[in-house]
Amino acid sequence: MTLRAVLLGYGLAGRTFHAPLISAEPGLEVAAVVTSDPTRQQQVRADLPGVTVLDHADDAWTGDFDLAVIATANSAHVPQATAALEAGFHVVVDKPLAGSAAQAQALIDLAAARGRQLHVFQNRRWDSEILTARRVIDDGLIGTPHRLESRFERWRPQPKGGWREDGPAEDLPGLLYDLGAHLVDQALHLLGPVHRVYASVRRVRPGVTADDDTQVMLEHVSGAVSMLSVSAAATFTGPRLRLLGTGGGVWIDSLDTQEDALRAGRVPGSDNWGVEADDALLVTGGNPPVSLARARGDWPAYYRAVARSLTGAGPPPVDPRDVVEDLRVIEAARESAATGSAVALLPPAGHVT
Repeated sequence: MTLRAVLLGYGLAGRTFHAPLISAEPGLEVAAVVTSDPTRQQQVRADLPGVTVLDHADDAWTGDFDLAVIATANSAHVPQATAALEAGFHVVVDKPLAGSAAQAQALIDLAAARGRQLHVFQNRRWDSEILTARRVIDDGLIGTPHRLESRFERWRPQPKGGWREDGPAEDLPGLLYDLGAHLVDQALHLLGPVHRVYASVRRVRPGVTADDDTQVMLEHVSGAVSMLSVSAAATFTGPRLRLLGTGGGVWIDSLDTQEDALRAGRVPGSDNWGVEADDALLVTGGNPPVSLARARGDWPAYYRAVARSLTGAGPPPVDPRDVVEDLRVIEAARESAATGSAVALLPPAGHVT
């Protein structure tokens, strides 16, 4: 059985990420796209011949669809996910799911009450470097992990404009809620629950009103620390990831290239999909660094798991309760930046799985 999805939004997220990844999964199909922009409507018809184009989200709720995929602006995530669940659809929401943990939990509760599934697009758990770090930890190659350094840093001295850089607070602009949501999710995924958060959430480029240079330090219950950095103002960028343990460490220089592949129009899951350069180094014991083969990135695994979950054949790709915990950390980071003090999380914020 092929499940029919209606995709809300056909900007960068909808067109470049969700539509190709859904189309690559045999158990799913993009049956309709919602966008009121005439140019994007033309793009839908060119990219996805035969797919229904709808002007407004309200037009979707009476349609013959199984799944609503919310790939619109951050401010629309909660109201559109609410409407979709109330209409009886299963739902995938791009990150961030919501602006607060309380809003996210309310969506989970609504999904449970309606007997529907709620999924969150934390696709970067399937980045090559995260899969590699997970393998190194699980195989015990570096002993007990005690420090994670993880960053998404870019040099964009000229702001692009738009709501992500200068939108009002209700739009959830800035990097903390954008790429920061991935870094926080990855840190909890790799190193477990967090009980203390300290953060600097800044804007440094002229003309920008949302954060564009943010650092977050997490103290994990295990005693490990995560040092996370997301910036559009990094003249020099550091390695994508360093993971240090009591018996060694891993250095991964470059960012997973699945986003670049999708932007270039490559078909997800095609030959050599997710294969990365040999730029990872492993140190064990007192030995010199050796090259470490990186795991293949696998963003297609996300919708593969969604399809299996919707048919009762497997667990969800990301438990939505994990995202509630991620948002608790992000809210603590905002509080820490505002007060200049570390914020304790009671109980600690940790993933279910």
